[in-house]
Amino acid sequence: MESLHKRILEEGKALSENVLKVDSFLNHQVDPDLMYEMGTYFKKYFEAHKITKIFTIESSGIAPSVMTAMQMNLPMVILKKQSSKILKGDVYQTTVHSFTKDMNYELTLQKKYINEDDNILIIDDFLANGEAALGAARLVEGAGAKVGGIGIVIEKSFQPGPQLLKEKGYDVYSLARIAKLGKGNIEFVK
Repeated sequence: MESLHKRILEEGKALSENVLKVDSFLNHQVDPDLMYEMGTYFKKYFEAHKITKIFTIESSGIAPSVMTAMQMNLPMVILKKQSSKILKGDVYQTTVHSFTKDMNYELTLQKKYINEDDNILIIDDFLANGEAALGAARLVEGAGAKVGGIGIVIEKSFQPGPQLLKEKGYDVYSLARIAKLGKGNIEFVK
């Protein structure tokens, strides 16, 4: 996705070999036009997959997921990672380790938002070690539903997540694939 590559190069900041900051258009301030374009790419790739719902993990995956859901005319469900007094009882939960925050959290899905006939598209902002996507997939599969695909905005191809998800048989589609990061340096997979 050329426009995403351009924004990453112009506004993204490689803070280290593993950390890319894109808060000016994706995960703090959001560019709705860019999110809409992302939705068109995800729709085009996954439209033949017979997806029934789109899932994302709060919070940075919400904007591209909403735009994809609107274009595919499907419901979108946000998997919660903050504990809540109202999310008790009828839920699926799994523990996920956050690469960015270096901490564990409980990913939570209310049972009423999924059924065994669902074919779920999971969309997330980043793919690094694959923990978030694997956690979302565990919730989906634990409910007896199917993961129809995983859409990623920015994949760090040099980290283990992409290969791990593909080895587990998931159809992963990434809009931007980063080959290498270094302080002040961002290189895409060719």
